[in-house]
Amino acid sequence: MTSLELAAVAARAMDSKKAKDIRVLKVEDLTVLTDYFVICTGSSATQVKALADEVEYQLGQAGVKPLRREGMDARNWILLDYGTVIVHVFYPETRDFYDLEHLWADATPVEIEF
Repeated sequence: MTSLELAAVAARAMDSKKAKDIRVLKVEDLTVLTDYFVICTGSSATQVKALADEVEYQLGQAGVKPLRREGMDARNWILLDYGTVIVHVFYPETRDFYDLEHLWADATPVEIEF
């Protein structure tokens, strides 16, 4: 599975659980950390956890496991690191505070069909 395909599966998994403001950013030309960020917002701590769980489940079905998971206890920003794709699931206030889209403004937005 290519990194773009992995990002698309993650974005579609988020969409299936009613995530808000899903964004896929191509950052491979800007950093050595990863190729893509997939970012979304959940409306509650419960939904944030459910969104992260669904991404993990869908990618797990494709045989892909995260290298690292952060924030599962706090549930205001859950990060799933898949190496070439980093998934960010935010609570609204946390997403506004960190404003990754502004921080990575030079990234190329990628359209994913849902």
